[in-house]
Amino acid sequence: MQIQGYNMPDDLYYEENHFWVRPEDEILVMGMDDFAQTMAGEIVYVQLPEEGKKLKKGKRFAKIESGKWLGKVYAPVNGELVEVNEELETNPGLINDDCYGKGWMFKIKPDDMAELEDLIHGPEAIEKWLLADIERYAA
Repeated sequence: MQIQGYNMPDDLYYEENHFWVRPEDEILVMGMDDFAQTMAGEIVYVQLPEEGKKLKKGKRFAKIESGKWLGKVYAPVNGELVEVNEELETNPGLINDDCYGKGWMFKIKPDDMAELEDLIHGPEAIEKWLLADIERYAA
């Protein structure tokens, strides 16, 4: 789904700080959305925490840096970090090149898959949320 030039797939779940979550069986794949990576500019560093780290919903567990921005990554659900995209260590720009594909960041095993329902999901909800943030940050 395109919203004012931003690619926001409507089958994904979004965390309010502009990270997406995609369920894949029992695991959640997480990454930065198109709006965030566009606003941040060239991503130069991604903190990759240790696999096995326990995540608490809403708590910071990683950082991302671009030439003009330092961002925090918050856990979208309670769970365990089971995999990090190690390619980002040497090529963090993958987030800019392919934020929904090769630029994925983390894989999480959630304690309760039902917590996905607390995230932003569905075309109408995504559009309303993104348009408000475009007005706030991109205007």
